Amino acid sequence: MTTPGPSEERASKLAFRTEMNFDYGVASEVAPGVRRIVANNPGPFTYKGTNTYIVGHGDVAVIDPGPDDAAHLKALSEALRGERITQILITHTHRDHTEAVVPLKDYSGAPVLAFGNTGKERGARTTSPSGKAFVDLELAPDEILKDGDTIKGGDWALDAIHTPGHAPDHLCFAFVGQRTVLSGDHVMGWNTTVVAPPEGSMADYISSLERLLDRNDKVFLPGHGGRIETPRRVVRAYLMHRKMRESAIYGCLESGDRFIPQIVPKIYGSLDAKLAPAAALSVLAHLEHLVDRGLVECEELPAAIHSAFSIPPSSPLP
Repeated sequence: MTTPGPSEERASKLAFRTEMNFDYGVASEVAPGVRRIVANNPGPFTYKGTNTYIVGHGDVAVIDPGPDDAAHLKALSEALRGERITQILITHTHRDHTEAVVPLKDYSGAPVLAFGNTGKERGARTTSPSGKAFVDLELAPDEILKDGDTIKGGDWALDAIHTPGHAPDHLCFAFVGQRTVLSGDHVMGWNTTVVAPPEGSMADYISSLERLLDRNDKVFLPGHGGRIETPRRVVRAYLMHRKMRESAIYGCLESGDRFIPQIVPKIYGSLDAKLAPAAALSVLAHLEHLVDRGLVECEELPAAIHSAFSIPPSSPLP
C-alpha cells in the first residue's frame, strides 16, 4: 500500500451541507411534530449552536436542553407556554447538550432520561479536542434508557438506539412508525463527527454507522446543523471517508512516519490551529482501531498522542 494519491484525497473529502435556515431564540418546525431552537453557542465544534428539539404538542419531550444560557432557556419556556414537559431526553452527556438540564428540570419538574454511566473512561481537559472539560460527569438521569427502549408521549413515541462512538453513552431517537431519527452528534451533515479517545472509539463509531445504514430512514435531525434529507447516502459517505482516512494513515506508516504529529499535516494539510487537537485525536482513534485488529503495533499501550506506531512484518493490508 502506498501513500494516497489525489483520487483518494478527494474521496476522503465529504460534500457537507452547510446551509441552515434559523433564527436564534425562535422555535421552528423542522419535521411534523418536531420544533427546533438553536442555542447561541456557535463554535468550531458546535457549528451554529446546539439544537434543542421539542417533540409533540401539549405534553412534550425536550431533547438536549443545550447550554446553560438565560436567553436560550427563556426562548424554550416561551415556546412551550401552555404546554407541559413530560420528559427531558439526552442524546449524550457532553456539556453543550446538558448544561441546561438542571434549570430546565427545576422549571418543569420533568424526569431526565439518558443512557447513564457506561463505566468507561471519559474525556477530560487533557483529552478534549476543544481543550475544555467537556463531559458532564455529574449528570444523573432519573431513568436509564437502554437500546431498544420506547419512550411514549401524548401523540408521539421514540425508540432509543444506542450508537456509541462519539461518546460511549450516545443515543439516537427514532420516531416509531416514521422514518425520522434524531441523530445527535453521531451523524451531522455540516461536518464529520469528532471521535476522540478515550471518550470516543473508532470501532464503536463505525459499527454504529453500519447499524444506521441497515435502517431505511428518510430524515435525520442532528444535534448541530440542519436537516439531513439523504441520511443513508450521508452514512455511506461517512463510512467511505473513514475507510479512506484509515488507508491514508496506514500509507503514512508505510512511508516511515511513526508519530501522530508527523501524520497529521500529511493527512489534513493546512489546518486551523483550533482544530489541530481534534485532528490528532482522530488519527489516534484510527490507529487504536488498527492496533486492535493487529494491523499496526504501538510501543506502549494504551496508545497516546505521542506514542510510536509501526506496521508489523506480518500485518495484512487493512
